[in-house]
Amino acid sequence: MNRRHVLRALSAAPLLAMHSGSAAERVALPRTGQMLLGIAEDWSSTRGKLYAFHRDPSGQWTASFSDDLSMLLGRGGLAWGRGAVPTPEGTRKREGDRKAPAGYFAIGKVYGYEASLPEGSDPRYPYRQVTKWDAWPDDPKNPYYNRHVVIDPSQGVPDWFDSQKMRLGDYAYHWMVEIKHNTDPQPVPGGGSAIFFHIMRRSGSASFGCTTMKQSDLERVLRWLRADANPHYVLLPRAEYERLKEAWDLPEI
Repeated sequence: MNRRHVLRALSAAPLLAMHSGSAAERVALPRTGQMLLGIAEDWSSTRGKLYAFHRDPSGQWTASFSDDLSMLLGRGGLAWGRGAVPTPEGTRKREGDRKAPAGYFAIGKVYGYEASLPEGSDPRYPYRQVTKWDAWPDDPKNPYYNRHVVIDPSQGVPDWFDSQKMRLGDYAYHWMVEIKHNTDPQPVPGGGSAIFFHIMRRSGSASFGCTTMKQSDLERVLRWLRADANPHYVLLPRAEYERLKEAWDLPEI
């Protein structure tokens, strides 16, 4: 999908939809030309399927991949997160619950150990090569909670840094893609932090709340991301997907 088609598709994308539920309300939907749609069987699921879609020139969702990707989720299942679209009532994601946030989230910057994104990726997509001074605090009392921060060692290394740094050398974090949960307009302390797409561990164990997959699948996603498409991620249990599909203008699977 070229840049002209992406921009045309974004201009055709809907801005508003009626929210499902007993009390209908209008919610603003992000203008997005790419969507990763994650479906889990229910709220207790620790695994699911991931689908990639883009908008065609008429603004309709079209499958980007011919197949779905297998993913692992939080060990505690799912809970409603804090993202780009208001979510229904229910259990909310909180720090330390080991649940993956369900909802509608912007996809943020990519972080990794390499000097650049994989060959074939959009060179304009935001990327940061992680250094030994990068951190992402998950302590709700930290003033940088759920934010990327780079320490200047010449100004002194804070006591909290060692436990909050982005761990270099761990293959699971070779590539990390930010899922913008609990970020805007600013993080809510204790609302959950450091939610990423990253590489699945060899043990096949569920995560502490991130969405993980095989390295080859994650690199496939990295090559698919387009900076001008404003990509988003939707993660839902299947029943919630069926309930919110029309209101959130979600693709058919």
